[in-house]
Amino acid sequence: MLDRSESALRVVVRSKFYRSAFLALLIAGIGLSAATPQLTLFLVRDLGTPLPVAGLYYVTNLAAPVAGFLVGRWSDRSHDRLLWFRVCAVIGSVGWLAMAAAQTVWLPFVISTVALSLAGGSMAQLFAACRDELSRHPTKAENRVIATIRMAFTVGWILGPVLGSWFGGVFGLRALLVATAACVFAQMLPLGGQRVERYEDPGISPLPEGRRRLDHMMPLLVFTAICVLAMTGDTIKFGYLPIYMAEQLHVSDSVRGAVIGIQPLLELLMLPAVARLADRYGPLRIMTVGAALGLAGNIAYATSSSVGGLFLGQALTAGLWACVGALGVSIAQQLYPEGVGTASGIFLSSIPLGSAIGGAIGGIGVAIIGLPHVFFVPAGLTTLALVAFVVLTARLSVRMKA
Repeated sequence: MLDRSESALRVVVRSKFYRSAFLALLIAGIGLSAATPQLTLFLVRDLGTPLPVAGLYYVTNLAAPVAGFLVGRWSDRSHDRLLWFRVCAVIGSVGWLAMAAAQTVWLPFVISTVALSLAGGSMAQLFAACRDELSRHPTKAENRVIATIRMAFTVGWILGPVLGSWFGGVFGLRALLVATAACVFAQMLPLGGQRVERYEDPGISPLPEGRRRLDHMMPLLVFTAICVLAMTGDTIKFGYLPIYMAEQLHVSDSVRGAVIGIQPLLELLMLPAVARLADRYGPLRIMTVGAALGLAGNIAYATSSSVGGLFLGQALTAGLWACVGALGVSIAQQLYPEGVGTASGIFLSSIPLGSAIGGAIGGIGVAIIGLPHVFFVPAGLTTLALVAFVVLTARLSVRMKA
């Protein structure tokens, strides 16, 4: 019998693979978050890219869903789940090294579209391997186990920007990209030579082909599309909230940093609570609550005339991202159990896809309605996501684990 009160931390500590996955995500999170905020600066300062062109860099994220699907499909046909994790990590390391050596404006765009999109599959396949292990060794704390492992990546994203700013300032941006390449490669080291065999549930039919495959994937695709709607505000926030605080609210650099930095910290603190609630009430219901928090956060941004309102918006938005981080990949895997690697890849590609769409919407919205009212646009999209989550929860409640 499964023990509902089982400690997720104890499960993770006792498992060599879960411990290794935690360390791998921590290393990857530090490396990626150190470089990502500096990429536009690298394009402009080191390569002489015009600022409007540099802003288009994030459009390369549109390739992520295709890469996520391909890597996931290959993974679901491989015997060792970690094979494609390692392949993606090597591709990513080479891609970041090529980025550091780039001398022309177009090369980073090609590298991001091809190499870094494929490299993004490493995290997805690590979570697919976690699902295989959870299937072999079931626990009622599975949402909390995934959330505990996911916390490592969030910690990396708290530490990385600070370390990246310092490292780039001391050694230069090209050296920072080399360091990111080293971190992307080093995420393989905690796992050593471990193998995770792909789990085949005898109660689940083999992967279907053709039209039947698409029909089976439809709940997953719908869920991913809803998450994209809910996440579009994040790029707008990072792109324009600092400008709003600096030019219209005239707050200090330290306060601006505090406002931006509070979200990942709160998200980290919320992850275990979100997972525990999901174990009790069901993950889709809690994701619906997360969408409601995201909606409230965008409204807080759009209506704030003081820093206090922005802090409130960040706290509410942290609730949305805690739900996405703790539950998103697990829900995706449950919606498409025939191919958990494909499910993981498709869902995690929704994050860069939402970033690309949010960037485009933000640029147009700021030009038309200005700051801070541009946040009414993601508020409207999150409203659609909230309604869609309610409908999806009602239709899929039977097949989701309560």
